[in-house]
Parts: sequence; structure tokens; C-alpha cells
Amino acid sequence: MRLAFIGGGTMAEAILGGVLAADLAAPGDIAIGEPVPQRRDYLAERYGVQTGPDNVKTAQGADLVVLAVKPQDLPAVFGQLGGRLEPGQAALSIVAGAKMSTLAQGLSHDSVIRVMPNTPAQIGCGMTLWTCSEPVDAAKRELTRSMLGTVGQEIYVNDEKYLDMATALSASGPAYVFLFVEALIDAGVLVGLPREMARTLALQTVYGSVRLVMDTGKHPGELKDMVVSPGGTTAEGLQALERGGVPAALVDAVNAAYQKSIRLGQG
Repeated sequence: MRLAFIGGGTMAEAILGGVLAADLAAPGDIAIGEPVPQRRDYLAERYGVQTGPDNVKTAQGADLVVLAVKPQDLPAVFGQLGGRLEPGQAALSIVAGAKMSTLAQGLSHDSVIRVMPNTPAQIGCGMTLWTCSEPVDAAKRELTRSMLGTVGQEIYVNDEKYLDMATALSASGPAYVFLFVEALIDAGVLVGLPREMARTLALQTVYGSVRLVMDTGKHPGELKDMVVSPGGTTAEGLQALERGGVPAALVDAVNAAYQKSIRLGQG
């Protein structure tokens, strides 16, 4: 597999590392177009891949051309690559909010893949939702599935509408979780725990709780009820969360991110 990355940021590096670790491609078969010289030098030295500032040259000969730039940089990429991709190539975008119709029109290319990963991909624990246009052949679809599988779980969907929803839930979700963990640690400090102890307690509690949901397959509500004793400390804490509107605030956060993703797609 020959890969080209247009943009060499954190998510591109996560996918790059996963692909190399899984031996899906050799370093010599991967090229990265990156405008920042220091970043190019770092990627070339650490991973042994080809790097350069010219996106057109970077994309030449690649099976998959991965667009890994910020949404505001996408028009410039369209200006560089529009009409220059070969018929046998597929363009894979991880750009938030960029619809397949926008990608196809901007690149003047019909074979496009839209992917929504999240930051835990950096440690191989990511969650990715993806879809593609009809002209993407079976071989490119399998390449995509294999590549995304190196950084965590992946789900293919036929309807693009789910990508904006995934943007709000799984792509933005780590930030919500980090905020919750940070608050748990601060709460532990507030009641008198040393900060490092509070950090360990909070992190293992969140990790273990998520593993329990995943490994047992039980509904979170059922597991929550198993923790709550009548008139106990957990019941008191949950009441405080309800009074503070925490569950509703989480729903509002996901919906707000979803609406923002839609607006990004509308330009």
C-alpha cells in the first residue's frame, strides 16, 4: 500500500504509526506533505518516511491520499490537488465537517472516503466512523478498513449523515471525558486527598468503569444501580449531579457539537 498524507499533524501521525506498526506499508511507501520544516524533519527522522512541502508531488503514485488538514486549510488543498488525482487513487478525508460532495467537487475526483476518528487513536484505542462514495472500489475499501483498524475500532456506515453525529459524540467525546476526569481529581483534592492520589483514584475508577460496561455488556443504568445503596453516599452524590444538570448538560454538549459540525459542512 502506498500512502500520501496531506498534513502531518497529530492524527496523521497516529495513523502513520499504526500503519507502520501493523506492517501495512513500508516507510518508503509513505509520503507526507507538511508546510512546517521542523515537523517535516521530525516525521522523516522518527518514521523514515518521505516528507516535503509540495502536496502535488506528495500525492503522486499513492493508493490513498489522506487529507489531514484543518477545515480552514481545505480550500488551499483543493487549489493544489483539484483535478490532479489519478483515476485509480482515492482521497480519504479526516477533515471535520467536510462532506463527500464538497470533497468530490473541490478535488474534481469521484473516489472519496470520509473518516471521523478521535484522539485515542494515538494509543491504538481510537473510535472511527467512515463512509465512502460508490466509485471507491473494493480494494480501496479494504485498505481503508485495514488502515483504520490499526488505531482502534472502526465502523463503516452507508449513510453520510452519521458522520456529523459521530463528530459530536466520539470525535469530540474525549474532551468531555477529560473534563469529567479533571473535575473528579479536583473534587478529590477538595475533600482532602493528595493530588497524585486523587489522580490515580479517578483515572482507575473511570477506566475500570468503562471496562466493566464493555466486558459485561450490561446497560450503564443497570451497573449504576448496582453501586447505589438506599440512603447511601452514592445516592447522595447522584442527586447532586442531577440537581446540577450534569446529564442534560452532556446531551446539550453533544447536540451543540453536532449542530456545529453541520454548519462547518455548509461552509
